[in-house]
Parts: sequence; C-alpha cells; structure tokens
Amino acid sequence: MNIILLGPPGAGKGTQAERLEKTHHMIQLSTGDMLRAAVAAGSEIGLKAKAVMEAGELVSDDIMIGIIADRIMQPDCAAGFILDGFPRTTDQAAALDDIMADKQLKLDAVVEMTVDDEALTERITGRFACAKCGAGYHDRFKQPKTPDTCDACGSSEFTRRDDDNAETVKARLAAYHGSTAQIIPYYREKGILRSVDGMAAIDDVTREIEQVLETLQ
Repeated sequence: MNIILLGPPGAGKGTQAERLEKTHHMIQLSTGDMLRAAVAAGSEIGLKAKAVMEAGELVSDDIMIGIIADRIMQPDCAAGFILDGFPRTTDQAAALDDIMADKQLKLDAVVEMTVDDEALTERITGRFACAKCGAGYHDRFKQPKTPDTCDACGSSEFTRRDDDNAETVKARLAAYHGSTAQIIPYYREKGILRSVDGMAAIDDVTREIEQVLETLQ
C-alpha cells in the first residue's frame, strides 16, 4: 500500500508514519532523508543533487523525481511507502503519477491531516523538552509531575527549539497551505483524497487513518 501523508509541521505526521511502519511495515520517505541518502550513496542522481546543493541552489523537480524513482524500487519499499513532503505542486504530482505508472505501482490514497492553525500554533509554541534525555513536555498539556524536574531522568534542565515561536510557526503554516492548495484539488478529482482530524488525540488520529486504509484493501 502506497500513500501520501499531508499535514503541516507539528500536525503529527512523523508519529503517525512511525506507527504505520510498525503495523503495516510501510516505509516513510521524506524528501530531506532521501536527498541525504542519495548524496551519501554517491549514486548518479545523488551526485547531481550534491553539485546543485553545493552551489547553493534548490534541487530541481527532475532531480527529486529521479531520487524518488530510485528509492521506491528498493526492497524495503515492497510492502508500501509513505511519502512525506512530496509532492508540493501539481507538476510534481503529475510527475509522481508518471513514475508510479512507469514502475507499475499504484498510489492508493492521499491522507490529509486537517488542522486548526490557531490550535496547532499553541500546540507547537508550548513544546519543550528535557535537555538531558529528550523527554517531551508542554506548557499547557503536559507539565512534569514535579515542577522543573524531568519525569524520565530527574534532570532540571529543559530546552525549546528556536523555531517553535508563534511568528515562525505561522509562516510555516502559511507556506504549507500555499503549497497544498494546489495538490488537494488535484487528488480530490482523482478520488483518492481522504481527510482525518489532525487535531484529535494521537490514538484517535491513528484509528482514523487505519479506517481509511481498511477501505483500500
């Protein structure tokens, strides 16, 4: 089973993809990870990407498509894959269709994790973590049981990501909506777009995604 998982930063795509990897043996394919792996492997397409990146330029659609075409044919993708971060435009979506047809593969569904921007901003900006063990907390939703003390390791040092501020989060959300505004109608017309409530509890989102996948079998 091959799907695209859509959702802005902080929507929980990584968490849901990790669960799908465990339960369905699907492989999460993020554009950043694929680029780094292709460059590290020194493949022909990877070397092209490396040259472009070293020149400070953006990797072209053609190069990214080539990397994806190589990656989805690797043995670990045989049980299915989850594309994260691609496509972002209708041109990329059409190119992905061509790849899938050429490889005799099928894109089963595009799962959109819908969000409330204001609530998601609160979710992201309130995050902090233990500086020692990385355990995650939140100003409103998950405070340490003992104030200023990590539940997991007892450390009193905490940290926040520099980009977890309201201004940056709103800019990232605007960029996401700007890109997906093109591809959502594209996949809706194809009849493979499915939506789940990305603001629900993690287990509830998982159940909604599982229900979507059940309809595809």
